[in-house]
Amino acid sequence: MSNHEFYENPLCGRYAGEEMQRLFSDDFKFSTWRRLWIALAESEKELGLDISDGQIEQMKAHITDIDYDRAAAHEREVRHDVMAHVLTFGECCPEARPIIHLGATSCYVGDNTDIIRMREALLLVRRQLVNAINELKKFAQKYKSVPTLAYTHFQAAQPTTVGKRATLWAYDLVNDLEQLDFQLGRLELLGCKGTTGTGASFLELFDGDEGKVEELERLIAAKMGFSKCAPVSGQTYSRKCDFAVLQVLSGIAQSASKFSSDVRLLSHLKEVDEPFASKQIGSSAMAYKRNPMRSERIASLARFVINDVQNAAFTAASQWLERTLDDSANRRLSIPEAFLAVDGIMNLYINVISGLRVYPAVAQKHLLEELPFMASENILMYCVKHKGADRQTLHERIRVHSVAAAEQVKLHGAENDLLERIMTDEAFGLTEEELKKLCAPETFTGMAGHQTEKFIKEYLDPVIEKNGELLGLEASVNV
Repeated sequence: MSNHEFYENPLCGRYAGEEMQRLFSDDFKFSTWRRLWIALAESEKELGLDISDGQIEQMKAHITDIDYDRAAAHEREVRHDVMAHVLTFGECCPEARPIIHLGATSCYVGDNTDIIRMREALLLVRRQLVNAINELKKFAQKYKSVPTLAYTHFQAAQPTTVGKRATLWAYDLVNDLEQLDFQLGRLELLGCKGTTGTGASFLELFDGDEGKVEELERLIAAKMGFSKCAPVSGQTYSRKCDFAVLQVLSGIAQSASKFSSDVRLLSHLKEVDEPFASKQIGSSAMAYKRNPMRSERIASLARFVINDVQNAAFTAASQWLERTLDDSANRRLSIPEAFLAVDGIMNLYINVISGLRVYPAVAQKHLLEELPFMASENILMYCVKHKGADRQTLHERIRVHSVAAAEQVKLHGAENDLLERIMTDEAFGLTEEELKKLCAPETFTGMAGHQTEKFIKEYLDPVIEKNGELLGLEASVNV
């Protein structure tokens, strides 16, 4: 059967990296089920149940050699994925077969594996965030003093610097990292609470000893690398946990989409170019095109993630009492695909910002086109203060000259000649040197350079220094 005959998820083939794909693979999922069954058996043995070392060793010898064909055959017959794998595991561990899954319900392996997998996936995303923040720091540092026209409503506004604009992107990611760390710190295993969360089956196993039932969860959590389990639950952990995690991913997608939109707008202005391969084709029709394809892809994937979080919201809202199964099929799609898409988004983000090419001369050209209007107030104040001019008279002269200059620009496509008009107007009495000094672009960027340096020192450097071991991530684009 050819791979090209049937649909394959493009998140795997085109966008997500191999590490993230492995976390959501069958191998990771079902080997984790087996590790959880081993942790359960070991803990039950430690608390006095009749389970032998030989049974546990036999289970440990078969963590990864999963017979998927056999499991599929069992599932076709029993219509139950967990029992299909219990039976498959038991066939390769005949001595341990009687005690596999002892006292547990399906969610013991299913939900605990989902928590383990989300934790590992969040750690991968965390690494990407740190590397993106590091690249943004380098970019902001390099361009902290390069003036550029700022925009509100995508209309010309007061100037800023290229580096200062990058701090806006970086601050969003710093906030995302804080949210990720908060949710990562809150993740807890479901534990082993039985069919309705009461622990009744385990209380029976331990002859009514409630202390041993509670200790069982502590032992399992420790073996799986967690400090605690959920204090209460039905059969499943609260699906609000999934929503909280996907909300973090949605936040990252929002930040990345904003960044990509800015790059696309600046690309239109020809002030920046995202990385462009030597043989890359921008358009099948227009050979000259250099479309910001990578940034467009970020926006496209981000839209998917932002919408996907609603799946988790509806699932959390629609759970019945202690358990219903209308969450299962949805979660098999919504959780893995959110992580796979964010993995692709962050890979693209790092790739774009690390190779983003800036054109200061074009930025200056756009700035100088608008600067005469912005400089008019400074000119007015200077002439009143140093030339003894009348403020009201000059205000009217500037208004008249501004209207005439704007008319030439808009009606005839001419250059903005406002400064020339002011220069030749004797009412202002300005020399060419004075006018040039008053209109120097760097005098209009306010505290942008200082703000950039301060932000790097107080926000970005601490993140980078704290997470130095995560740096060095390579980001390449598949297609």
